[in-house]
Amino acid sequence: MPVRLDDLAQGRLSGRPVGITSVCSAHPVVLRAALRFGRETGATVLIEATCNQVNHQGGYTGMTPADFVAMVEGLAAQEDCPMTQVLLGGDHLGPNPWRHLPAEQALAEAETMMQAYVAAGFRKVHLDASMGCRGEPAALDDHATAARAAHLSAVAEACAAQMDAPLPRYIIGTEVPPPGGADHILDTVPPTDPAAARETIAVHREVFEMAGLEQAFSRVLGVVVQPGVEFGNHNVIRYDSASAQSLCRVLDNEPALIFEAHSTDYQGTAPLAQLVCDGFPILKVGPELTFVLREALYALDLIASDLIPGYGERPLMQAMEALMLQAPDNWDRHYSGTPEEQHLLRHYSLSDRIRYYWTAPQAQAAVNRLTEALRGQHLPLPLIWQHLPGADHFAGRPLIPEDVLIWRVTRSLASYHAACFPDPKGA
Repeated sequence: MPVRLDDLAQGRLSGRPVGITSVCSAHPVVLRAALRFGRETGATVLIEATCNQVNHQGGYTGMTPADFVAMVEGLAAQEDCPMTQVLLGGDHLGPNPWRHLPAEQALAEAETMMQAYVAAGFRKVHLDASMGCRGEPAALDDHATAARAAHLSAVAEACAAQMDAPLPRYIIGTEVPPPGGADHILDTVPPTDPAAARETIAVHREVFEMAGLEQAFSRVLGVVVQPGVEFGNHNVIRYDSASAQSLCRVLDNEPALIFEAHSTDYQGTAPLAQLVCDGFPILKVGPELTFVLREALYALDLIASDLIPGYGERPLMQAMEALMLQAPDNWDRHYSGTPEEQHLLRHYSLSDRIRYYWTAPQAQAAVNRLTEALRGQHLPLPLIWQHLPGADHFAGRPLIPEDVLIWRVTRSLASYHAACFPDPKGA
């Protein structure tokens, strides 16, 4: 069933918690899977783009906010998922992509980006101005962060009013985990100090009121904090509800707010459901979805290698390896170790930095060669058991490779969906 943003805090207060999955990806197959799953379940499809990924200058995807919306609308039409069921969010909207510039220039770019997001139809806006720009500390204090967030909120408010569009709902606070996961093996991740969470809320409320933005602050939906979840290249820190209870109690005095948890990838249904019950009903997932997409592509690459004479020995994996070695900027600062260890991480790291390469022409050509080689093939059941466990239903009938990819992503989406409607007594 659809869940509105307004339902999240109310569900917590009523003892009937509900959540919503936030799909943080620009990969068309992932988005298609999310939209198809939304059509089949009736669930709200929350899709979020980040400031580095999509901005007025194109971001690393080459898409402006309007381009991104056009892609989502096109996929939604193909999947017969009404756009009234789709909610678009902008993540970390602030000066982060331009923090190498002086603050005045970086904030001017952030203003232009904010206008582009709101004008394109994004209605869930994460105000994140916590990072320092050239000559500033790496992380700003609460007052400086809140002042810049309020300024960007005023830009968003003015843009929406000029367009006579619905006013945005806001998320404040910044993400403690590094975007996309940590680079090292983690033992533990402490939850945000409750006093720090209270201070973030109080300072933002005060600064917004002083700026005459009380109405904007009334539409603040949630606060980004660290509940104690994270994933690195090699491992996952799963949610421990007991260690987060002091943080969760902060919400007792903030009935209109919820917490937003980042980096919930790879948690599994039970920890995710507990997060929803504890006041973290927005579950953001990104690398997990492209990780399982890569998993399915590599499984099909192995199947084609075993099944089709002349296809070659894992040519898709070989093409991706060559591509990543030719253009190492997206992984070499994050994957350390011996050459053998780096090779393993390039393909199988949980941070899934291979996701930056799927739009490259060489990658698309290799994926197309794979899908066309397998299209219409009858896959033997034992070969599926070997390389693609759980996909028995694809055996013995003409294969549509894209359906395998959608199926694999949907399995992860289904886990998140189940967690969004938990039994509070059983979670």
